[in-house]
Amino acid sequence: MFRRLTAGIAIAAMAAIAAAPAAAQEADHAIHEELRAMLRLVQDSMNTGQYDRMLPVLDERIAATSMTQEVMTGRAEVSRYFVEWFGPSGYMKRMDMNLVADALTELSPDRSWGLVRGVGNEHYEAKDGDRFDFKTRWTAVVTRGADDRWRLRAIHFGTNNLDNPVLTKVRTTLTRYGTLGAAAALVVGLVIGVLVGHRAGRRSARPVAA
Repeated sequence: MFRRLTAGIAIAAMAAIAAAPAAAQEADHAIHEELRAMLRLVQDSMNTGQYDRMLPVLDERIAATSMTQEVMTGRAEVSRYFVEWFGPSGYMKRMDMNLVADALTELSPDRSWGLVRGVGNEHYEAKDGDRFDFKTRWTAVVTRGADDRWRLRAIHFGTNNLDNPVLTKVRTTLTRYGTLGAAAALVVGLVIGVLVGHRAGRRSARPVAA
C-alpha cells in the first residue's frame, strides 16, 4: 500500500512538472499567435516584393530605422523606402529576409504594448550581380489598438559596422589592386561619395520639420 501511494505521488509530481512549462507557454497564447502572424506577414511581404501587404499591420505612426539607418515615419514612407531600393528602378534587385525573435514578446502588465528583439538573416542581390549576406539585430515595439488588433509601432535594425560583406568587398578590392596610392584613395572616395550623395539627395527631397 505504501509503495503504491509513493508511486502515485511520484507520478503526480512528474505530471505536474511536465505540465508546468506547457501551462507557462499557454499564457497569452492568443496574443503571441497574433504577433507571430504579424511577423510572418511583414517578412513575406518584403520577400515577395508585395510591400503594401504589410501596411495594415503597421501603426499609422510607425517609426522605423532601416539597416542603412534611414528613418521612416508613417506607412507611406515605409512603402516608399522599399520601392526606392527594390522597385523597378531601385538600387537592388531583390532581398530575402528571415526574422527570428530571441524570445516571446515581453508584454506590458495591461497587455497594451510589448517589446521584442531578435536576429535578421538578410540576403541582398544587386542589379550588377553582387550578393551580400548580412546578419542584423532588430528591436521592435508593438501596440494594441482601439480595435483590439496588434500593430508594429516601431522597429530599429542595426548591423556590425566593422564586420559586414560591404566592407569585406572593399577590403578585397583594395587588396587586389594594392592598398597604397591612388587606387585605394579612388575606391574609398567612390564609396564615401555614393553614400553621402545618396543621403543628401534623400534629405533634400524631404520637407523640413517645423
